[in-house]
Amino acid sequence: MKKTYIIYLFFIVPSLMYSQKLSLTGKIIDKINGELLSYANVRIANSTYGTAANLEGKFEFKLNKDQYKIITSFIGYKSDTASINLSNDKFLTISLEPISYRLPEITVLPRENPANEIIRRAIKAKHERENKINSYVFKAYTKGLAKTTKDIGRWSQSIGVSIGEKDTGNLKITGIIENESVGYFQKPDQYRDEIVARKQSANTPSTINILTGGRLLQNFYANDIQFFNRPLPGPIADNALDYYYFLLEDTLAMDNYNVFQINFEPLDKSDPGFYGKLFIIDGLFSLAKLDVNLNEAANPGGIFTKVNVFQQFVPFQNNIYMPIDYRIFAEGNFLGLVKFGFELNSIYYDYQINNEIDKNKFGMVIIKVLPDADKKDSTYWRTSHSIPNTLEEVEAYRRIDSLEAIPRDFWDDFSLLSSTIRASENFSFSGPLSLYSFNHINGHTLNFGFNLINELDKRLFVTGDFAYGFSDKKFQTDFSLRYLIGEYRTATLYFNTYNKLTDLFGETNRYNNLSSTLSSLFGKYDFRDYYYTKGFDFRINSEIFPVLRGGIGFLNRADKNAFHKSDFSIFNSSKKYRNNKQIFEVETNALTAEFSLDFRKFIEDGYSRRRISFGDSYAVLSGKAIVSKNSIIKSDFDFQQYELNYSGFLRTFKSGFLNFQLKGIHSSGSVPFQMFYSLPGNIESYGKAFTFRTLGIGEVFGDRGSVLLIQHNWGDELFRLLNIPFLKDLQLVLTTHFNAALMEISNDSKKILPHSFKEFKHPFYEIGFGIGQALLPITFEFTWKLNYKGKNDFVFGLSTFIIDL
Repeated sequence: MKKTYIIYLFFIVPSLMYSQKLSLTGKIIDKINGELLSYANVRIANSTYGTAANLEGKFEFKLNKDQYKIITSFIGYKSDTASINLSNDKFLTISLEPISYRLPEITVLPRENPANEIIRRAIKAKHERENKINSYVFKAYTKGLAKTTKDIGRWSQSIGVSIGEKDTGNLKITGIIENESVGYFQKPDQYRDEIVARKQSANTPSTINILTGGRLLQNFYANDIQFFNRPLPGPIADNALDYYYFLLEDTLAMDNYNVFQINFEPLDKSDPGFYGKLFIIDGLFSLAKLDVNLNEAANPGGIFTKVNVFQQFVPFQNNIYMPIDYRIFAEGNFLGLVKFGFELNSIYYDYQINNEIDKNKFGMVIIKVLPDADKKDSTYWRTSHSIPNTLEEVEAYRRIDSLEAIPRDFWDDFSLLSSTIRASENFSFSGPLSLYSFNHINGHTLNFGFNLINELDKRLFVTGDFAYGFSDKKFQTDFSLRYLIGEYRTATLYFNTYNKLTDLFGETNRYNNLSSTLSSLFGKYDFRDYYYTKGFDFRINSEIFPVLRGGIGFLNRADKNAFHKSDFSIFNSSKKYRNNKQIFEVETNALTAEFSLDFRKFIEDGYSRRRISFGDSYAVLSGKAIVSKNSIIKSDFDFQQYELNYSGFLRTFKSGFLNFQLKGIHSSGSVPFQMFYSLPGNIESYGKAFTFRTLGIGEVFGDRGSVLLIQHNWGDELFRLLNIPFLKDLQLVLTTHFNAALMEISNDSKKILPHSFKEFKHPFYEIGFGIGQALLPITFEFTWKLNYKGKNDFVFGLSTFIIDL
């Protein structure tokens, strides 16, 4: 009997916790023709509680047992107030009667467009509203829908595409996220969102369910509104009358107010911006609703076929109009190969305006997933405030859950063009594309690797790589383990043991192994140099303060020379591979230390902390040191290496931005050649971001110096400034780059250096630009040396992500 009682409590207590809430649902229709009124406003009288209907005109409240007055409004209709005695779950059908008002008399200047005066007053009302608001707190519910023509599996998180084959299928919902959050704002720019509860379809990991209502919300009361990293003037921005053309189309009614319906579009259609309809309340000149689209000029590369934004505002205390919903509907087609779409729907309610907010709410965390957010069960969600699921969404949940329940086998994720094959959600191993490689040291090489992620409560990560070269007849291993510690996994234990062939100056070689394999097989050209290394590396790294991380470690490595072993190439059989650079053979034991200083705020996603800038400017300072001391740790040489890095991102001109990297290196003692720093160079006819385009890989190296790499992405802004119609419409992307370096070798290191060398004892400079198209993955780059001329004074190269794969 006692056991039965305990089981009964186990099931009944959660239900009792939420059982006080009753469900009030309904749909809103046109009284004359019965049409559903999508996104109509519904609110509880004498409260801050409200919602908006979904696409099917349906709404839902979760309320305590009581008497309520439900006010329903929609622009162009008489508002309706219904008295409800809520004693059990109830469904309402609310019919609204359409009504129109005659265009009122407004004071305008002679011969001026009457819409301009309305916008002028709306801009003034915007500033008055801003002065009234010091802080606010709100609750939000957000639903996100991903749409594709093919189902997405949880393991792959990607969609297979057949190149050259058009995607002609119909879009369907293939992923869903839902969350409840509380948002906080304090002038001038402090904000925070807390996710109280979240759930998602079975094929979607919870860690990506962090799109809260507060972060999604674009403030159309602001002057600039960010879309695709481009600031766009809003329709009531201070400069709106200079940017948009406005047309007063109609006067409607809502809540006993006249509402002006105004159509607008950019004065110059080739300028990026919005077009659509604004609804402004007469007398108050507050925004009541907007239904706008992104124009073609604001569409990056023309990838989107539709981007629609819908938002409504209602008055709260002190007659301050605040958003009650925010909806984005987007569809696109990438080169006709991949059709996709997404919808984001948020509703906002229970505003508390200008109430005092605890200062401890604001700090480094801008989005926080509360500890029990993922533990809310179906009982909780039945009593929570949400947007009712449409029939399509109900069907999508059912279909996705059923697909994820089907057992998967090896062949479900197998592809001959895959470099990795997932055996489970947490385990993957080498795919066909990565099983073979070639270089003139190993010769033909068989490779196999595995990757174990997110084990032991998303704390353990293990990788292993194994290879055998048929020319040097050596077996290679590389095994690493990473374990994360702390509530938000802010401390890391790292161990790596290896016995392998590795790249000389691999830290600054930005090309992958496939690139060197192909260039060797087809061109008998290997741009890499190699050496054998054997040893281990152990590090502990942890967050010391929210902005500061630090770590210490120990490394042991024995480095040996590698020699040319194979002359194989499919073509150019008579050509010879160049000699592999020799290193200084040495065994090194060293203590290591590192730090990073990063003032970016972060997201606590329930498992970890993720730095994020939301497109704002930022900079990160980091450094590391290696100390090899024979008297302490039995190393072959005594030397110290120090490196300091300063990198960042700067917003510059409109959608333009600048990335920079500044590095300083210094050493003392005799540093082995293979531990030098090499300026990042390129292979012939190619160029990569943050490299010296006029230098080859491993051409200039040293153990003392400084490096500055700057790249500015202008987007298409300069072409728009030129105002040449043909250029403005091509959506060409302009980048510029400037690189500089000082690089020297200390006298102690020169004594053991096995090679001739080149130094930059005074600064080396190069400058250039690139031209690309927003949608195409290729940039044509042109670079000139400004000094140290002789070889590669001018370089033309292609930059593409393909050689990064």
